[in-house]
Amino acid sequence: SSEVLEAIENVIEDVFKSLAQKKAPVLTLANRSGWRNIEFKDSVGLQMIPRCTTKQIRSDCPRSASKFALMLKILSMIYKMVQTNTYATKRDIYYSDTLLFGSQSVVDNIINDISCMLKIPRRSLHVLSTTKGFVAGNLSYTEEDGTKVNCTCGATAVTVPSNVQGIKNLISHAKFMLIVEKDATFQRLLDDDFCKKLSPCIMITGRGIPDLNTRLLVRKLWDTFQLPIFTLMDADPHGVEIMCIYKYGSVSMSFEAHHLTVPSIKWLGLLPSDLERLNIRKDALIPFTKRDLAKLESIQKRPYIACQPMWKKELEIMAASKLKAEIQVLTSLSSDYLSRVYLPNKLQFGGWL
Repeated sequence: SSEVLEAIENVIEDVFKSLAQKKAPVLTLANRSGWRNIEFKDSVGLQMIPRCTTKQIRSDCPRSASKFALMLKILSMIYKMVQTNTYATKRDIYYSDTLLFGSQSVVDNIINDISCMLKIPRRSLHVLSTTKGFVAGNLSYTEEDGTKVNCTCGATAVTVPSNVQGIKNLISHAKFMLIVEKDATFQRLLDDDFCKKLSPCIMITGRGIPDLNTRLLVRKLWDTFQLPIFTLMDADPHGVEIMCIYKYGSVSMSFEAHHLTVPSIKWLGLLPSDLERLNIRKDALIPFTKRDLAKLESIQKRPYIACQPMWKKELEIMAASKLKAEIQVLTSLSSDYLSRVYLPNKLQFGGWL
């Protein structure tokens, strides 16, 4: 915490120095919105290059003056929270003055900018993000306040903790971890008692694009247990994008890649080649939209695809067919095909990439 307070004090000191010299204060931070500042490293994923281009938030420019003021406002809130050892969610910060901030996304963006500017992970700033992910299966742990959590209990999932860093005493006898893209598929596998049937496992869903806490938990579980991790996604560009976020990270959070990515993640399904192999009826597949096409083209150009020849092949199959499929398409074969046939066969015979 002293490191965080010192980092904020340095920023404020610079503001005072500028004012004393009758200069307009400026906040300088790394430009985290483009690929130019990103390098790809096999062992980490997408990370920010050391000498990256920066952008300035100026107090004397009409376009950025209000952002400058809001950054100072949130810095003062963080300073107070670190001093008093209290925490707030991004939502709490927004609702402390909705008129001032204007929207939740403004607050979210500024907090990420501050984290990047101070080079301090967001959770050390005492700002928690609202969790939307679920975890279930062979796992128990103790939360920071001493609450014991057991994820093994039947057909109900546990919400991913909002302070992943604070959980301890993690215990699991799981043989693997399965990241499921969608809530509906996750619930279906829970109902089918998948976590126990095949062999003990841990299942996680970020319910679409994963929030920070879900990604932190996946990373923490991997650090703790070194389990094989598989992903179960829709066979569409959006599903591939989500899998890449878990595995390699995202451009906007590349400054925190070391805490968030798990490059050993494997693509279990639904593979574009599976659709042909399983003779899925063409009328059960969905034609690409223009957005799908643009998304797929952008993924194919990314640096990590070049080192994944098997993934490249699957994306080429998808591009050639211009058809996509949701995991639910497997119910056209039989209602429990996913948990009874598809996943057991894949896991037993190594059908992952």
